[in-house]
This record gives sequence, structure tokens and C-alpha cells, in this order.
Amino acid sequence: MSTDILHRFLLETPNVRGAWTALEHTWQQLVTRADYPPAIKALLGEALAAITLLSTTIKHNGSIILQLRGNGPVHLVVVQIQANGAVRGLARWSSIPEDTSSLTAMVGQGHIAITLDAEKESERYQGIIALEAPTLAAALENYFQQSEQLPTRLYLSANEQRCAGILVQRLPEANEENEDFTRVGLLLDTLSTHELLTLDAQQVLYRLFHEEEVRLFEAHPVFFQCSCSRERIERMLISLGAEEIDSILAEQGQIEITCEFCNTRYTLDAIDAKSLFIQSAMPIHNTLH
Repeated sequence: MSTDILHRFLLETPNVRGAWTALEHTWQQLVTRADYPPAIKALLGEALAAITLLSTTIKHNGSIILQLRGNGPVHLVVVQIQANGAVRGLARWSSIPEDTSSLTAMVGQGHIAITLDAEKESERYQGIIALEAPTLAAALENYFQQSEQLPTRLYLSANEQRCAGILVQRLPEANEENEDFTRVGLLLDTLSTHELLTLDAQQVLYRLFHEEEVRLFEAHPVFFQCSCSRERIERMLISLGAEEIDSILAEQGQIEITCEFCNTRYTLDAIDAKSLFIQSAMPIHNTLH
């Protein structure tokens, strides 16, 4: 099966758009960054497949971030995809959840947020709804129904080797009483977890929709890549101010920052830190505001 790709597709007769993804090497690169308990690993894999699928439903040149926050054992799950297909993600937990029967049992009371991030603050958008669903797929279906009024169905799964998902969504211009979308959803319900994790896009779509007119578009690559950089770290340190940086240096002797997404360590000594503020004090010309 071809993996680490994203396929868009269109069911022309019922006016339904969709997407399918399977991630293997990308998933392995992401999940080996931390020692995730099995249930938390599965949730993170579903979230990674979900953000990959959601990128097909939103026209946006920046990054798209899916975030789950709650007061349960798993208090944070965050995944991000860039316009070029680069993904990253992580999960944080205070304890290993004893009850893994539902999303709310693991995450507790909280919210799900989808953020469209861009270079310009004015282009940032965030939609938030309460976490009130038994699965991540159901939570995202609720999100689209509440925020976009677009009937949406998702099927997500993850195991040790790969994560995968499929999404179908009624086109915005389609008839609101479109019974065909209900039929598409019923067909999706017949897909097994094994099929989703082992079949390629063509096989899945034939298995589900062989009686429909399906257009499968060209695959797009998905890959693990963290957006952290020394430049970003330096900008963050400058924003803290020289006094705060001096205080850290006096206490620790140097500044060490480790990226939570990729475990890359950035280290600055007193000379490095001093040069940051010398450079930041220099006149900057041709700056865009």
C-alpha cells in the first residue's frame, strides 16, 4: 500500500467531496519522539490522520492546527500541518488513563480547537467547540456541523505501524435535503478498521463506492518536519527581554531550550545571548508593518 500520501476524491452524483490518507514513515518519525502509552499513541495517530484530512477542506496557505485540551489524564493533544504537507504533533498526559473507552474519558471536559495560523496576525482564525463526543471522529463531525453547517463523516484509525483516515463531506452548494449523503455515510460505516489500515485509496474507494462515479485526484505527499529553528528560538528570547535572559544566565549559566515536537536542543551561552540584543538594537530598514 502506498503510504505517506493524501488523496482527494469527488463523488460526482451525490455532490460529495472526500479525502483519504495513510501515513507510515511519517507516523513512525513522529511517534518515536516520546514514549507514548498505547491508548495515547492511538489517539495521537487519529489526530494526525485527521489534520491531514482537514487540510483538504480549508483553503489556507499557512498552517492548520488541531488541538484537544481537557482536564482528564490526557490534557493536551496538538497536531499541525503546513501547506506543503509537513506535519508534526505531540500529546501530553498527567497519568496513563485507566478508562480508554471514549475520548471524553481520556481527555475529560474541555474543548477542541482548529486554528488557521499565518504570518500576519490579522489572518489568524480559530474555531472552538466543547469536547462532547465519544470519539475524535465524532467530535470533528460535530465541529463541522456547528461551525460550518456542513454534514461531515470521518473514519480514523491508528496502530503501531501506521495511521489512516477517510473523510466525506457534502459540498456547500449541494441540496440541504440531500439523501445521497446519508447513503454515503451508511456505506462508510461498512468499512472495517483493518481495511482502512491496509488498503490503498483505490481499493478503499472501490470497496465503498463501486456503484458511484468517483474521481480520484493526484496524490500529495505528507511528511514529518518540525518548523522549529534557531532563528525562531532567538526571536522568542528577544521577546522575553534582556533582564529576563540575564536572570536565567545568572541562575543556569546558559540557556537550553528543547523543542517539544522534535526534541532538538538549542543552547545559548552568555556571549550568544548578548549578541542577540546587540543585533536587535540595530536599525532595521525596509520593515513591513
